[in-house]
Amino acid sequence: MLQSLGWMVLVGFVLAGLFQKFRLPGLIGMMLAGMILGPFGFNLLSDKILFISPELRQIALIVILLRAGLNLDLKDLKQIGRPAFLMSFVPASFEILTIILIATTIFKISLLEAALLGSVLAAVSPAVVVPRMIHLKQMNKGQRHKIPQMIMAAASVDDIFVIVLFTSFIALLKGQQVNLSLIYELPLSLISGILIGFCFAYLLTKLFKRIHMRDTIKVLILFSLSFFLVGFEPEINSLFPFSGLLAVMTLGMGIQAFYPLLANRLLGKFAKIWVGAELFLFILVGAVVNLSVLSSITSIGLVVIIVALLGRMVGVQLCLIKTPLNIKERLFTSIAFLPKATVQAAIGSIALSQGLAVGELILSLAVLSILFSAPVGAIGIDLTTNILLEE
Repeated sequence: MLQSLGWMVLVGFVLAGLFQKFRLPGLIGMMLAGMILGPFGFNLLSDKILFISPELRQIALIVILLRAGLNLDLKDLKQIGRPAFLMSFVPASFEILTIILIATTIFKISLLEAALLGSVLAAVSPAVVVPRMIHLKQMNKGQRHKIPQMIMAAASVDDIFVIVLFTSFIALLKGQQVNLSLIYELPLSLISGILIGFCFAYLLTKLFKRIHMRDTIKVLILFSLSFFLVGFEPEINSLFPFSGLLAVMTLGMGIQAFYPLLANRLLGKFAKIWVGAELFLFILVGAVVNLSVLSSITSIGLVVIIVALLGRMVGVQLCLIKTPLNIKERLFTSIAFLPKATVQAAIGSIALSQGLAVGELILSLAVLSILFSAPVGAIGIDLTTNILLEE
């Protein structure tokens, strides 16, 4: 197991550095490192690492949601208002519907399987989007209409919305009892997640102000509470609908609202933690990819992904109707909402691990969407920032 960790760190950082030299996202190199080291490559990873891979990917998702929450100011969100709310679910819904329409015909899968595929592919990537939006905020780009804050907030809630749909669709496919109650369970889970996250944030800030402790200890407390919120989600759901991941993000938002000085200090800690979390997340998802299946669907899979992304862009533009954003800013917002990576890496292999027939297809398309949209979106954001956004 120690040798596996050594290989992951060494090969992962080398390939990530090579991709960054060409101004491409380093996460692509990390995922390729996983393919090389995994069982379908040179098989250099221990079975123990692969066994705990789902939990490690979940931890990485918690890190990015906490980081996103700590960066979001409620005052900015109030100023943004309607477009941020609509962008939390409209673009993802358009993309899922587009995938349902074309995947049932192309891949000969059922409507429910296509919906599950859409819920995996639809989430935008905080791993690509959030660091870039933080950088734009620091550069004072797009601040007249709070565009980076709008994109960060919408991208984070977009992920929660899609994950809630994913868990419902996978329960249906496994024959569990999920029905029209989803119509009220989804908004209730979002509301309860927000309320519980803010309640814990308020209590923690009171504790941190009263008792002096190192910021490192505070980070560990945040982690432990986040693990409980996500880990006990099934038990809480037996009492009332609840989204643990949304509670984690609003926990960070609450600390920013109640204790902004601490939130800004903790952001530096989480930025360092993300270096390791990102490495393990993308190497481990690359390790479970069956390269033969991936190569067999590459061309048709790219067609599905591109058409779905066009559907997402239409959804973004609808959300921005009657907003003060100009044409350039609207175009930038669509581009910034393209990259896929984090959620696809975190949940892409779940259908396969659950033994669903469509699991191999979903994982392969999830990886393909990362390999295509992450560099396209990242390069698009980097190249158009100075052209489309004003200081």
